Amino acid sequence: MQVLKPLPMSMSGREPSTTVTWIQVLYMEPSSSSVSVSGQERIGIDSKYEQEGKVQFVIDAMYAMAHALHNMQRDLCPDISGICPEMELAGGKKLLKYIRSVSFNGSAGTSVTFNRNGDAPGRYDLFQYQWNNVTGAGYRVIGQWTETLQLSMEELQWPRGELEIPSSVCSLPCRAGERKKVVKGMPCCWHCEPCDGYQYQSDEFSCKLCAYNMRPSMNRTSCQPIPIIKLEWHSPWAVIPVFLAMLGIIATIFVMATFIRYNDTPIVRASGRELSYVLLTGIFLCYIITFLMIAKPDVGVCAFRRIFLGLGMCISYAALLTKTNRIYRIFEQGKQSVTAPRMISPTSQLVITFSLISVQLLGVLIWFGVDPPNIIIDFDEQRTTNPNQARGVLKCDITDLQIICSLGYSILLMVTCTVYAIKTRGVPENFNEAKPIGFTMYTTCIVWLAFIPIFFGTAQSAEKLYIQTTTLTISMNLSASVALGLLYMPKVYIIIFHPELNVQKRKRSFKAVVTAATMSTRLSHKASDRPNGEAKTELCENVEPSSPAAKTKYVSYNDVVI
Repeated sequence: MQVLKPLPMSMSGREPSTTVTWIQVLYMEPSSSSVSVSGQERIGIDSKYEQEGKVQFVIDAMYAMAHALHNMQRDLCPDISGICPEMELAGGKKLLKYIRSVSFNGSAGTSVTFNRNGDAPGRYDLFQYQWNNVTGAGYRVIGQWTETLQLSMEELQWPRGELEIPSSVCSLPCRAGERKKVVKGMPCCWHCEPCDGYQYQSDEFSCKLCAYNMRPSMNRTSCQPIPIIKLEWHSPWAVIPVFLAMLGIIATIFVMATFIRYNDTPIVRASGRELSYVLLTGIFLCYIITFLMIAKPDVGVCAFRRIFLGLGMCISYAALLTKTNRIYRIFEQGKQSVTAPRMISPTSQLVITFSLISVQLLGVLIWFGVDPPNIIIDFDEQRTTNPNQARGVLKCDITDLQIICSLGYSILLMVTCTVYAIKTRGVPENFNEAKPIGFTMYTTCIVWLAFIPIFFGTAQSAEKLYIQTTTLTISMNLSASVALGLLYMPKVYIIIFHPELNVQKRKRSFKAVVTAATMSTRLSHKASDRPNGEAKTELCENVEPSSPAAKTKYVSYNDVVI
């Protein structure tokens, strides 16, 4: 049934004589009888009834409904006391609008309102657990929340007596170069993880890897090109090889000029003028390669590197091999026959030398055809774990294996020449250059035996470019300097400072020279058997040119003993 009853003043907040508000109460009852309520019922202090603590919210809810119906009736039925047809047809949505618009003082004496979402405003007392010297530890009110936060800052206490307000957030914002790793189930909390290695921060939540030729910027928010480097002329790795090469070039030019100036003197002729000039040319190229190895790489420089890398050594050791082979054949032939061996003339020696050199040139031409020279930027060589130290190396497209292959033929000539130097080590020093050549080859072998482990042992080093280039150029400079110093400096010294020794000796027949060399060798082996270590040498120096035993062409002593 419906019961219409006027509200008291405490409900409407107005005098009953001026405003009458009706509340429509719907309820089910077991019989047709009705229970009337006078409105004057009260629960006194002496009553046995104990009210539930949440009853005030029920009371406020009923008052909110009553105020909404009162306002709705006033607007829709201004001239009617009670419910009119417009009010019956209004519907729940319109009633909800009135409910959300009410504002009155509730049973607890506080204002009752609703926000646009239909929620009642929160009211909270804020407590802080504090220590007090008088009362001890306990909770103390420090503020309230009623739509806005109201704090008594002077009432707050912070740990360790700090005065500055500590930050009260789940997670601080991540710095540049750090991505957010959100905590599962807590979208407002995250961990900051730095982008490491070659990664950069692509967005708030992810890191991405920079391109192969790029590295992250200092704050890791973007990528930037990796700097390109090369071996600079002012680098300490280049200064030492260049200095040695310049000294070597000056010395080589000086020796060559001396030989040209005294081209017809006995010492120059005895040295084999033609092969000497070829050998000096090879030594000169060994020094020149230093400048090509340090120069800024381009297609032209890379092409010249391929040509001259092994050519200088090839020319040098081809000439030395031809010399040692000639000495060996002369004295081996002399032990068996008085006939001079074939191809010992200067022209023949040049033909043999250039034939050996042509093999190196042919290999270089094949290399050009299979793999044309080119330049590359190697980002792997100095790709360190620290991106700030990463560098791209500008260099020629020549691998370590190709360098060794280019030098391999020259090393083969060097080893062969060393073998012949060992075979001719017993020939007396007065008769040939075998021993100086032998010392030259022994020293050169030691130099290159030290070069190989250093060259390949630094293949994984970040300083590979500098170490390998310096090692290679210094090894070639030392090889050229050893040959120049042991083979030519003694001759230049005699030519310039002791010209009295640079005179023509009397001629002997080929047989006389070989016989003297053979006997001298044998007697030198028997010297230890003589008293006091003395050995007398009786050489057959009086063989007449017209005798049948010496029917061979006469050659100069100096020409025979090259």
